[in-house]
Amino acid sequence: MVLRAEASFPLAVTLRGGDGAPLGDVMAFMSGLYFRGKQAYARAFARPPEGEAGAFVITPNRGLWPLEETITARELLDFARGDIDAANARYRRPLVADVRRLAATDAEIVLLGSIATAKYVDVLTEVLGERLLFPTDFVGRGDMSRGGLMLRCVDDKRELAYAPVAGATRHGERPAKLQRRPGIGKRLAGG
Repeated sequence: MVLRAEASFPLAVTLRGGDGAPLGDVMAFMSGLYFRGKQAYARAFARPPEGEAGAFVITPNRGLWPLEETITARELLDFARGDIDAANARYRRPLVADVRRLAATDAEIVLLGSIATAKYVDVLTEVLGERLLFPTDFVGRGDMSRGGLMLRCVDDKRELAYAPVAGATRHGERPAKLQRRPGIGKRLAGG
C-alpha cells in the first residue's frame, strides 16, 4: 500500500521522494500497533552511548538500521526481497558485523522483539551472550499484546524489567489480556 504509485498520503509521497522517509515511521505504518509500541518505548527509554543511535531495526539484508535512518522506496523493496533466517548469509553477515560494533560499546542492549523465535535470538546471543536482554513481561505475549504493553509503559512512564535472553524461558503461558484503557476503544464511523 505504501509503495503504490497512486498512494497520496504523506508517508507514501515522502517514501517515494528522493530523500525517503524515516525507517521507524515506515515500519510503524506497515506493522501497526506492534511496531508503534516498540518505537515509542525505545524513544522513551533508550539510553545510548554518546553519538550512538538509541534504537535499531533488524533488517533482512543490511544489518541494524537506526529508527531515524531514512529509507527509500527502492531500499524498502530490497528489504522485501530479503529473508530473515539465521542460516541466510545475506541476513546474518551484516547483522553480526553491526552487533559486534554495538557490543564494543558499554550500552545495555535490549531486544524488543520476540524471543520465541530463533531467527533473531540465535544470531544476537551468539555475539552478545548474557548482554542481550529482553523485557520479562514479553513471555507468552503475542505481537499485538507486546505493542500495547509498550505503549502503556510509555504513557505511564514505567520501564519494564529486563533479564538476559540466554537461559530464559522463551515460551510461556499467555498472561491475562491487557485491560482496556479508559477512553480508548472501538470507534464507530458516523456521519
